[in-house]
Amino acid sequence: MKGILTLLGCLAFGFTMAQNSIGGKVTDAGDNTAVVGATIYIPDLKRGAVTDVNGHYLISDLPKGNFLFECTYVGYSALVKSIQITLSGVVTELNEVVVTGMSHSSELKSNPIPVATIDNRALIENISTNLIDNISKKAGVSQISTGPAISKPVIRGLGYNRVILLNNGIRQEGQQWGDEHGIEIDEFSVDRVEIVKGAGSLMYGSDGIGGVINFLAAKPVTAGTITGKWISNYQSNNGLFANSLTNAGNIKGLYWQARASNKTASPYSNSFDGKVFNSGFHETDFNGFAGISKAWGYSQINVNSFNQSLGLVEGNRDINGNFTRLKNVNGTEEEVTASDADLTSYKLFVPNQTINHTGISNTTNLYLGDSRLQANIGYQRNQRKEFGNVLDEHEKSLYFDLNSINYNLTYFLPEKGNWQTSLGTSGMTQRNRNRGIEFLIPEYNLFDGGIFGFAKRHFENLDVSGGMRFDRRAISIDALYLDSNGAPTNDKNQTEKFKAGNLSYSNYSASAGATYKVSKSVGVKGNLSRGFRAPNIAELSSNGRHEGALRYEYGNFDLKAETSVQGDVGITYNARHVSAEVSLFRNNIDHYIFTEKLQAKNGMDSIPNPSEPVPAYQYTQGKASLTGGEFSIDIHPHPLDWLHFENNFSFVNALNKTKETIDSAKYLPFIPAPRFQSELRANLKKTGNHLSNVFFKIEFNHTWSQDRVLLENRTETTTAAYSLWNAGLGTDVNTKKGSTLFTFYFSVNNIFDGEVERKKS
Repeated sequence: MKGILTLLGCLAFGFTMAQNSIGGKVTDAGDNTAVVGATIYIPDLKRGAVTDVNGHYLISDLPKGNFLFECTYVGYSALVKSIQITLSGVVTELNEVVVTGMSHSSELKSNPIPVATIDNRALIENISTNLIDNISKKAGVSQISTGPAISKPVIRGLGYNRVILLNNGIRQEGQQWGDEHGIEIDEFSVDRVEIVKGAGSLMYGSDGIGGVINFLAAKPVTAGTITGKWISNYQSNNGLFANSLTNAGNIKGLYWQARASNKTASPYSNSFDGKVFNSGFHETDFNGFAGISKAWGYSQINVNSFNQSLGLVEGNRDINGNFTRLKNVNGTEEEVTASDADLTSYKLFVPNQTINHTGISNTTNLYLGDSRLQANIGYQRNQRKEFGNVLDEHEKSLYFDLNSINYNLTYFLPEKGNWQTSLGTSGMTQRNRNRGIEFLIPEYNLFDGGIFGFAKRHFENLDVSGGMRFDRRAISIDALYLDSNGAPTNDKNQTEKFKAGNLSYSNYSASAGATYKVSKSVGVKGNLSRGFRAPNIAELSSNGRHEGALRYEYGNFDLKAETSVQGDVGITYNARHVSAEVSLFRNNIDHYIFTEKLQAKNGMDSIPNPSEPVPAYQYTQGKASLTGGEFSIDIHPHPLDWLHFENNFSFVNALNKTKETIDSAKYLPFIPAPRFQSELRANLKKTGNHLSNVFFKIEFNHTWSQDRVLLENRTETTTAAYSLWNAGLGTDVNTKKGSTLFTFYFSVNNIFDGEVERKKS
């Protein structure tokens, strides 16, 4: 179960302004015993400590200010206290810190913006082949996957460019518009995930109308320590081997972490296809950070290098239903049946792709008396290369080379009358180059710039917050002309593949909300937000066959920016042995962008290229609405303090209001079915002399049938309901002195080998 931590001495730290330190003791609320190894952390300072054998902690060299103080320990509910570091302390007990979506770190319970969090322990305990697969188990979150290494997050029915991904606070910029593009983040580097559901965040500008997901690295280790860690993972379905090595330290305010990770997987299998040919992947990643933390604040540099190669599944078969592949036979392309060795090989066959994503960023916080200045700046380069010629396996059919610079500057004004106020500016510049022999999108330059203001205030039982942001995006698109051989040329009399254009979009975002503490256990919250999304480059400039969708797509220069208005309401109940929450939302989107099939003059399908007979589609706009919610209840009954029973249900209904009179076209695509998830978990703090934090869990997941799908032009098919049973166990193995030697996890997904029945549309 989750226990409850109490912190003693918080109102009598025994410090003076010259000392600038905080100390105290952590005890178990049940038996008042000292908790050894609890982590004390101040997110806005990147400073922390670990309790000693007597439960004591001490954090020194702190600046003046108001900070959230978080205490965590495995198997216990987190405790958060707001501490005013002056000559006295003011304490408010809450349950968790959130750093995404609001300019200040905030308490989860007092944050009106709907946010979900996932900690490191939960990430490690769940079986997954990639990071998005892992977090998609959270209520309100799902995924669109085109293979074991490629998954895109969906928040309450919206994904792709409608969800912003952050890597340590910097926007992750790749090729989010494409089906075959993942997120390019090493899953082992992520210590915590924060998910903002909807356009409640004002910090990041265009594209967040579906939400924001922030992947956060590990906290700096406590002062005076140097540690190392090795994580190893094996999965039976696709023979995945994964390893990650980490070194971290903190000496006299200088701290660092360095990580190297590797994954390799062969083709996965399922009950319909057996081994799926060419679905393996390889991944090698390097990342880390280094920083300095003093009384004036902190400055941290983050670096990452993500390198992935993966096969692209085409699914071609022979007359017997066996997978086939293309082979170079004496300089001639031939189609042959994939052998048993091919189906189990770790080798990648043509077609395949390679993604390299490198980045460097800096975050600096300066404390200027009662105010604070935070500056973030980052550079990233995303390179995607697709290889599709079996006669020349090194020929780059596609090669996108995207360079981005992101910046964010925020000034936190001195707190007055319990008001916390911040002003800032943020934006991005991009340059895309095509270096392959095929062209899906044009080369372009992009510039984003925005200004924002945010404020929040705490009353006795009421917290209010809100703000506004104004953005401008400018896109300069380069023309492309192709000669008769399909090669680029400067001759404007040749075939125009992409036309030049200078487009701009200006819009505003806003958010306002409140939480009210009805009683000690019951709270209510509500938030109203407005967001926008400028059209992406594919929607504006497509002109060619889309291989994944088997259609010819035309962009549309006349598209307007999408705008959304989302309302959220929720009720929370937090008692000693039961926690529950109900959250409902409605999201209305104007100028919603989607594709519409084109017709020829004779009323038949428009076929731009008879040699490749696929129908033509063009991007257009309309109205959309999404309605849904999440329900959760967490029971940890007394006196069974080791037992934990958690349940949640989520659903979303999404309509294309422009076509709601047409049964086959009235639903939005890729909307997840209603889902119920249940987990029964046992946690034991200590078992014997060498085992601690022992757990065992059983999970039951049921997904309802999905009939509300986009049937028009056979875009989607309905799916049947299915249920899965999963189980897992784990423990820390300790030395005689009590320090952790290693941690072991074992889990099984789909214990009873349940199958999803195919349902005809």
